[in-house]
Amino acid sequence: MTAIWPDQDALCLLTDLYELTMAQAYWHQQHNDEAIFSLFFRVLPEQRQYAVACGQEYAAHLVSALRFPREQVARLASLKQFQPEFLDWLAGFRFTGEIRAVPEGSLIFPHEPVLEVRAPVVQGQLLESLLMNYINLETLLASKASRVVDAAGGRPVMDFGMRRMHGLEAAWRGVRAYRVAGISGTSNVLASRDFDLPAQGTMAHSYIQAVGDERRAFLDYARLYPGTTLLVDTYDTLAAVDKVIGLVRDEDVDVGAIRIDSGDLGALAKAARQRLDDAGLSDIRIVVSGGLDEWKIAGLVADGAPVDGFGVGTEMGSVADAPSLDFAYKLTEYGGSPRLKNAPGKPVYPGAKQVWRHYDANGMLAGDEITGTDEKRDGEPLLRTVIANGEPVIAEPDADAARQRLGRERAALPEPWRGVDPAPQPYPVSLSERLETLRQRTLDALSR
Repeated sequence: MTAIWPDQDALCLLTDLYELTMAQAYWHQQHNDEAIFSLFFRVLPEQRQYAVACGQEYAAHLVSALRFPREQVARLASLKQFQPEFLDWLAGFRFTGEIRAVPEGSLIFPHEPVLEVRAPVVQGQLLESLLMNYINLETLLASKASRVVDAAGGRPVMDFGMRRMHGLEAAWRGVRAYRVAGISGTSNVLASRDFDLPAQGTMAHSYIQAVGDERRAFLDYARLYPGTTLLVDTYDTLAAVDKVIGLVRDEDVDVGAIRIDSGDLGALAKAARQRLDDAGLSDIRIVVSGGLDEWKIAGLVADGAPVDGFGVGTEMGSVADAPSLDFAYKLTEYGGSPRLKNAPGKPVYPGAKQVWRHYDANGMLAGDEITGTDEKRDGEPLLRTVIANGEPVIAEPDADAARQRLGRERAALPEPWRGVDPAPQPYPVSLSERLETLRQRTLDALSR
């Protein structure tokens, strides 16, 4: 049976072909000095103020266990592009280098390295596709979900997006990112178990349609699942609310909440709240869903809609407004010498780096500085060693710790960069004079 997504043994082939052909070329030509690769993005999407680093520590731990089992080496041999001696080298592959990464849950900004690899160049090259895929996906999803959670103003947000996400693995790994971002629950049963996020859900309109009688459907479901949430917008939302009120009063059923999935959500929530309160049922909560994103949620909150929770699916799961980040994985040093790619509008800064986070006297974020790794500043250094000599030196990433870190940093981010609307200027990120000088000297050397 074909696997739904690659298991650990097949992960080595989940890469671009040119990573392997370049690796063979390095190996064949005996170019395997120590290299530094830096993973970062250059620009934020127009409507974003920050990104949330997610997936980098998890991916680094995968690297430490990366192997090329004989079965996978044989599959590579079938491509007829690789020498037997190189395939034998792959069969004995072990990552022996160092990986430094910012903590998961950190806010990150353009040009800041999310992760740096120091290793023999063949090893570092082989990691590019794997690292970029993991970090791009989880950072995108955590960043979007963070904005949704922030817009909700403390009200719980539930993930309903599995059915419209880009593949089963994205729907599964996305829940890990959502947990970091502060989502309160997910409809995805497998991911809820694997990533310890509560499994939550209500019902679909099809259940009510199949039963045929809305009141009967409500009664049967509430008796089967005490405290459940009933979907009230299949036919007439407010008439359905009246049926729920009647069932609680006449049949003594336990209803925890109602969900409104269509129509004018704010107006319907206000009308439903009034009817429930007038009936003495102020403890029944109101949940809304249906095409929600951070802007719509912020609008409902600003309008005072009496909503107790939000179900968010497609817009968050597909990251509809910004489905990619401009991530790059660039060689910045080889054999102890600085390296860069010189391309208009795509600056690369050579060498190993550190990111320093600065806070003002009130504990608010005041700006970041990117320096060389041996420069010292008074702020918080973000890049820390995760893998040394090929082995993990910290425990596998803790989603709760990442969630708490994001919560602290999001609360410390000044208002212009927290809202759903564009900030008047980017968050301040500077580069040290030494880095700027090193870049210019490297460019001058290339032009000779």
